[in-house]
Amino acid sequence: MGQPNVEPKVPNQKKSGLFHMFLNFIERIGNKLPDPVTLFIIFALLVIIASHFAAMAGVSVVNPATGETVAAISLMTKEGIQMIMTKMVSNFAQFPPLGLVLVTMIGVGVAEGVGLISALLKKVVLGSPKALITISIVFAGILANMAGDAGFIVLPPIAALVFMSVGRHPIAGMVAAYAAVAGGFSANLIVNMLDALLAGFTQEAGRIIDPTFIANPAMNYYFLAASAVIIIPLAVWITDKIVEPRLGTYTGPQMKLEQLTAVENKGLKWAGVTTLVYLAVIALLIVPTNGALRAEDGGIIISPFMSSLVPIIMGLFLFPALVYGMITKVIRNDKDVADTMAKSMSTMGMYIILAFFAAQFISYFNWSNLGIILAITGADFLKSMNFTGIPLLIGFILISATLNLFIGSSSAKWAILGPVFVPMFMLLGYDPAFTQLAYRIGDSITNPITPMFAYFAILLALARRYDKNLGLGSLIAVMLPYSILFGLAWIVFFVFWYFLGLPLGPGSGIYLP
Repeated sequence: MGQPNVEPKVPNQKKSGLFHMFLNFIERIGNKLPDPVTLFIIFALLVIIASHFAAMAGVSVVNPATGETVAAISLMTKEGIQMIMTKMVSNFAQFPPLGLVLVTMIGVGVAEGVGLISALLKKVVLGSPKALITISIVFAGILANMAGDAGFIVLPPIAALVFMSVGRHPIAGMVAAYAAVAGGFSANLIVNMLDALLAGFTQEAGRIIDPTFIANPAMNYYFLAASAVIIIPLAVWITDKIVEPRLGTYTGPQMKLEQLTAVENKGLKWAGVTTLVYLAVIALLIVPTNGALRAEDGGIIISPFMSSLVPIIMGLFLFPALVYGMITKVIRNDKDVADTMAKSMSTMGMYIILAFFAAQFISYFNWSNLGIILAITGADFLKSMNFTGIPLLIGFILISATLNLFIGSSSAKWAILGPVFVPMFMLLGYDPAFTQLAYRIGDSITNPITPMFAYFAILLALARRYDKNLGLGSLIAVMLPYSILFGLAWIVFFVFWYFLGLPLGPGSGIYLP
């Protein structure tokens, strides 16, 4: 968020021990990889070549959701080459994270440029115990899941500034926030849009066996809410005891916090009033049953409101920032506003380049059908192992976690896996809610480290503002402890819940009634 590219000299504080030796190995191997931009170019070329050989070999699978045969499609044919060339611009322009990030940065960039974020950090940090900073960021990351993808965009850069303001490593704050949002994607205290989306796929899969089956969005709520109690302190421990010591001492530009001036206090006061007025306006659009941002049936979880979260968040930063800037005289006219917006956009150059090549790679992967083929092949492999009970369920979690490295979309994977495993587990006596829960655990634990998750490129671009030579391997090495320990803790908790036979959510249990 506007920080200069720096190359801090960090003492070599790599620790001994098998786990740290493993992380050092991952870091060395990863850092030998080309620059991420080059890496995405190589991946795209490999997909083009692999698609051709897979198509020549007649590789195909049957999609259990539709019963249709899905065959590998070569991108080296006349049609494939035409698609690559004619859709290059639209791949980039329609890359989902691109618009989300840039729109959000309009508001966040102005808030940072006029000094509002800095003033808020002073107010919060100077008045809060330093010991609570990590847990506050992790807790905010867990709750940010209710905002969908917006949490990936807003929280990590702010967390970096918070850590830097108290003399801690900004990248540690950034990865803690990202791990909480990504790794804790299925640990939440609030039912959100993803719950409703996955429940819809689960219901259709369950009706393969029971045509009367009905899934509700809160079917996993008890377990997911309880998971937050485990994931939050675990993420704090990983950040403080593994990640930050590994990063070493940050010696780049520091953010020195001084007491707020009278003008800054006045600006914060009126920015707060503006925020309340803005939230009141938003409430008028969603609280009434006929609110403009409610769905036609009056629902909120799947509604125009949830689809409007990014512009709402942009406004939540932008309007208070404008008021703050005018009171502090940082903004004197409309030209100052435009200049501040332009300055914030100028810091996004590396991300835009990454997004362009990442968009091409992901599009090629989808066009070739290689992702779907890998997912269905993995599901068939697990079925062929003939596991039962806990080994079967853990195997399903691990398969889901592995597939998440190749297919980032949670709903896309569940649309493929649900029709295979929900009926299979129902025939073994398990409630579809339990199968969905196992999937959600696997889907979450590898989120922090998968390059197929579009926001990973954002994280790398943000981290390079504080260390321009940060390699992909170094970033994966500091994210990997979250994935490993989240996975172990979640699986143990899952087994514990299984043996106790506790309900998963309202009206949903482990076994079919």
